[in-house]
Amino acid sequence: MEMSKLNKKTFFIILLSSSLVSCSTFDSLRFWQNDDDVDPDEPKELLSFNEQRNINIEWDISFNGVNDLGSFKPGFSSENLFFADAEGNLISVQSSTGKENWKKQLNFLSSGVASGFGILVVSDIKGNVIALNQNDGSEIWSTNVKGEVLSTAAIDPKTVVVKTGSGELIGLEKTSGETLWSYRSKLPTLTIIGSSSPVIFDNKVFVTFDNGRLGVFDINSGFLLWDGAISYVSGTSELDNLIDADADPVVDGGLVYTTNYQGKLNIFDIAQKRSVWSYDVSSFFSPVVSRGMIIVSESNSNIKSFSAKSLEESWSNEDYLNRELSNPASFKGNLVFGDFEGYLHVIDPLNGKTIGRKKISKKPIKTLFSRSNSLYAIDEAFNLFSVSI
Repeated sequence: MEMSKLNKKTFFIILLSSSLVSCSTFDSLRFWQNDDDVDPDEPKELLSFNEQRNINIEWDISFNGVNDLGSFKPGFSSENLFFADAEGNLISVQSSTGKENWKKQLNFLSSGVASGFGILVVSDIKGNVIALNQNDGSEIWSTNVKGEVLSTAAIDPKTVVVKTGSGELIGLEKTSGETLWSYRSKLPTLTIIGSSSPVIFDNKVFVTFDNGRLGVFDINSGFLLWDGAISYVSGTSELDNLIDADADPVVDGGLVYTTNYQGKLNIFDIAQKRSVWSYDVSSFFSPVVSRGMIIVSESNSNIKSFSAKSLEESWSNEDYLNRELSNPASFKGNLVFGDFEGYLHVIDPLNGKTIGRKKISKKPIKTLFSRSNSLYAIDEAFNLFSVSI
């Protein structure tokens, strides 16, 4: 059977429609139904809080296109920020002021900008991986990998690593774009559109796949060193068995932290090459490991935290249930989220309480990214905000 992909938004519409069809007949017979019944899928209203953090917009730039998946992330080098939108507008700006250095028009793109070791890497919708000079945007090489790349590339001094939407991991020579090695994962029949980015650490490539597994590869040869299941399928239907790992793995202190949809928060020990702890959770986002805490935003926007030392659950915050939270970002000791109404929320990672909030956009906030003294927010309409707290 041919593999098919669901956009996350489309997937939840299908899931909700299925629930409504199956329940509609029974609900019509419920004579006790109350007009005050609360819809469990209704976004939770924002609650008042004790403000302890101020949020300010330093600068913003508007781009073109629709950022449904939130896969367009900025790249950085020294004092510069590089960003591209889906229509191929690539720009270099001073990260502190937003002042333009240069801009370039490319083909329609499928993912954001990777930056490192003097080059930028982007991917277009035709499967071309393109390397450019950071100083002026001039093209260095272009290689077609015969598959759309939906996530940001990873770069080291010798190799550019990309992962295609069809689950193929490819190593390209950094100076020429020549294919050095490739690995194709086994994908389930149905997956959610979206893809995690590979992470390079200690000459190894850490990557999660749509089949719910973590793979660790030698960066020079592409040889699979070891792998492990983040979770296993346990349902009876294809929807029940969606266990996509769309979150980048987090490598920290000899451990790899992973999450997947309808799966687990799973911690792997690199030296032991195996899972050492897991907890049932469903998430599209990488966990945040900060201030002795492990924090996860679930797919329903519930937020859970665990002690990094004892691995016991610390606090849970349901104040933002169904508000379509963005990825969590750790910034200056704070935990920051965006939501579907364009708000930024600042949370104390030690107790889960909201300590700051500001509406910065009329569109949903899709991606947050922190870098030194600035936090960057990207909304669904490709507006890029530089924020200070």
